[in-house]
Amino acid sequence: MSAAHNTAVPFETELLEKHRALRTARLSLPLRTDEDVVYLRKHVRERAVGIALSLVDQTKLVTAASELARNTIKYGGGGQVHLDELLDGFKKGICLIFVDDGPGIPDLELALRDGYTTGGGLGLGLSGSKRLCDEFEIDTRPGEGTAVCIVKWKR
Repeated sequence: MSAAHNTAVPFETELLEKHRALRTARLSLPLRTDEDVVYLRKHVRERAVGIALSLVDQTKLVTAASELARNTIKYGGGGQVHLDELLDGFKKGICLIFVDDGPGIPDLELALRDGYTTGGGLGLGLSGSKRLCDEFEIDTRPGEGTAVCIVKWKR
């Protein structure tokens, strides 16, 4: 196998710096395979336990992370996730930013509707993830890529 150069330009998004002032740590992980999703779930669970999220909130965050990671791989052709620990005064949180340089989402409003799917699933990935988190934001541009930012705060 020859060493091929990656000529793709990484998707530029302001979401990568959205919580910069609150960020205390960042871990960046690749999202290419199912094993990467398992690895991400492990890290998210560890961080959630570390800030003492309730078991329900841990499960919500890990579920949303898993859905968005799978979307990044399936629809974005792979990418990366940035796992940020946040501190706002005494309030702790976890921010996940999923980024790919895939085809983008041509109709975001439609993609956020419950039941909408292009992959034969239940169509709850984006809309379900949005409901499971405290903050949810998408930056997508057709032909350039997609970034999804979610945050879960300790209550």
